[in-house]
Parts: sequence; structure tokens; C-alpha cells
Amino acid sequence: MKTAKKIILWTLVAFALIQLIPIDRVNKPVDSKVNFVQMKQTPEKVSTLLKNACYDCHSDETVYPKYAYVAPISWSVKSHVNDGRQHLNFSVWGNYNKELKENMLDRSIEALKHKTMPLPGYIVYHDEAKLTEAERALLIQYFEEMLKSKTY
Repeated sequence: MKTAKKIILWTLVAFALIQLIPIDRVNKPVDSKVNFVQMKQTPEKVSTLLKNACYDCHSDETVYPKYAYVAPISWSVKSHVNDGRQHLNFSVWGNYNKELKENMLDRSIEALKHKTMPLPGYIVYHDEAKLTEAERALLIQYFEEMLKSKTY
């Protein structure tokens, strides 16, 4: 019994100590001149869908939920945000070159069609990110029109 108490005690001490490891949750300032929604004058419906389903991981406007402040969950959340921004960051859309924009739009369309985005684990805790078929179709149509008209 003493061994079990020691294990529990040291587990709690370790858990408390890992809370002291800092995680950078500060968003970079967003320049509206290069931010996708403002730059493209995105329709309100599309803008709302993007902000609810995409912007937490794919922009510099991340809103970290309460659970993102508890290690080791915070490490996973920050890793997902960093990875998402690396693949596509709507906040710096205007800084991307033509080929990269085309590629990102193509990949976004595929992710929406195959329902790989938003991540299933994300939508469990974020009801606003659950896209209906109609909402997916609207985003796909919007991105496809941008590609067709080359207005990205």
C-alpha cells in the first residue's frame, strides 16, 4: 500500500511540475491587408464557417480553450496549431505566391470532400466546427470558384 501511495504522490508532483513548462499561446498581430477574409472580402456566411471551423488552427487568430492550458494537453494543442499554420495560415494569405495558393486551395477542397478537416478530435469539443454537408459544399464551391477565376 505504501508503494501505491508513493506512486500516486510522485505522479501528482510530476503533473504539477509539468504545468510550469511554458507554452507560447500568443498570436502574432494580424494584418488585414493579407488576411484571407478581409483581403478576399469573403461573404459573411463563408467567413463565419472559416472562422468557426478553420481559423483556430489555420490562422494567427487562435482562441485557446481552457483545456489548452493544462499540460500535457497544452503541448498537443500547440503542436496541432503549429502544424496547421505550417500547412495553411489564412492570416498571411496575401504573402503566399500563386502556386502555393492554388495548392492550398486544392488541398482544402480535398480535405473538405474527404471530411479530414476539421480534425475529428477537434469537432468533438467544438460544436461550431461541425460542418454540415451544405456548409462543406459552400466552402468547396467558394474555393473552386476562386481557382476557376484565378482570384486568389
